[in-house]
Amino acid sequence: MSDIEYSNNLKDLSETYDTIQEAFRNRMSNTDEKGKYKHVYASKPKGKFYNIRTILSYVYLLLFVGLPFIKVNGQPLILLNFPAGKFILFSKVFWPQDFFIFAIGMIAAIIFIALFTVIFGRLFCGWICPQTIFMEMFFRKIEWVIEGTPAEQKRLNAAPWTGKKIFKKTLKHVVFFLFSFIIANTFLAYIVGVDELYDMIKHPAANIGTLVALLAFTGVFYAVFAFVRDIVCTTICPYGRLQSVLFDKDTMQVAYDYKRGEPRGKVKKREENNLGDCIDCNRCVVVCPTGIDIRNGVQMECVGCTACIDACDEMMIKVNRPTGLIRYASENEIADKKKFHLNFKVKGYSFILLLLLGVMTYLIASGKSIDTNITRAQGQLYTEQQDGKITNLYNAKIINKTNKPQSYKMKVEGIDAEVKMVTDDKALLKPEAINEVTFFINIDKSKLRERKTDLLVGVYNDGELVETVKTTFLGPFK
Repeated sequence: MSDIEYSNNLKDLSETYDTIQEAFRNRMSNTDEKGKYKHVYASKPKGKFYNIRTILSYVYLLLFVGLPFIKVNGQPLILLNFPAGKFILFSKVFWPQDFFIFAIGMIAAIIFIALFTVIFGRLFCGWICPQTIFMEMFFRKIEWVIEGTPAEQKRLNAAPWTGKKIFKKTLKHVVFFLFSFIIANTFLAYIVGVDELYDMIKHPAANIGTLVALLAFTGVFYAVFAFVRDIVCTTICPYGRLQSVLFDKDTMQVAYDYKRGEPRGKVKKREENNLGDCIDCNRCVVVCPTGIDIRNGVQMECVGCTACIDACDEMMIKVNRPTGLIRYASENEIADKKKFHLNFKVKGYSFILLLLLGVMTYLIASGKSIDTNITRAQGQLYTEQQDGKITNLYNAKIINKTNKPQSYKMKVEGIDAEVKMVTDDKALLKPEAINEVTFFINIDKSKLRERKTDLLVGVYNDGELVETVKTTFLGPFK
């Protein structure tokens, strides 16, 4: 082939590639020309990345199902009881008063996602996201067992309704619904706890509202895994929409090495050619769970699952060519052979993330098992007693974050004062509850130097000071 012919071929390939790109960008990978949803029949991948993902997915599923059953000192390891405003993370109890810790945690999570995406693209989507794990490693495998290979599924869907088709479709959807029900119950265990869930199961008539909500969530999960499927990743998920903003030319992602692969073409034995390493087998396309062609470049629909890497490596081995035609790489690495480096954006995100994690770690580590809020009784000034003491009335809310009753005692620090409880029956705090108490503070009139005095009230638990609360004490004008 002459240089002119080779140049013309490259030009034709380039124009064809641009046409494909333009048509591709006009619609999502899972929609047709009319905008109608196009079902993706993804083939089963095989290879080292898929094997690692499979092992990790089993670990994730085991943790997901097992964590609600783990207890430490009688407390669930994790509990997210939003209706009751009670949260337990790694056996440490948090209440609405600790919401600022969750706010910092959410900000840290957002920064982490941004940082992770800047460096690794949508690696989270393909390897950690529950939607991907449940769909690709669980429900799709059930579909393969019941309905067969993707080609068999396609023929089954196109075939008329026979007894065999009705049986397979009914069996698949019943199994999908049952497992969706199990998933919904597992999520409920994270909210109410395993013990409460057992009680609800034993007494369904007394928990009709919860059962209805549970069935509603089951329906959502079933609809997602049976019908919506890849639309969650390509259209619904906001994270997928954000990736175009977060990506840069140094972001590591599943990428096709077009410099090595183009111009692509079929392998022909005993025939010399000037084509690239891509043999245009389309294996990377048929294994993609969102139906994209990774050779079209970086795409919003790509979830970074690495199925195309495994498929391409397998074909490269068969035709005696180097693997890695599709691999984790940045745009700069493929275009200019530049290795990944920490740019200003990564360093900035990292600094903010470390700062937030440090603050959150300190707040969690310094959290108290007893939390107290003290206020002066509204509408009350002070009372002067016959013995010359000034009395103020106070209300206190004491949160016992433990699951056991706790004894307590209050004492004014740094000044000679007397704390007198209105009732003695609340000297013991109820477990996992807000305890409301009323008490007087008596101070000798001669000890007061100003109209308003700042006091520090110490709260003791079994003789140990657990908290110091600031309040004010009113006395007569001087």
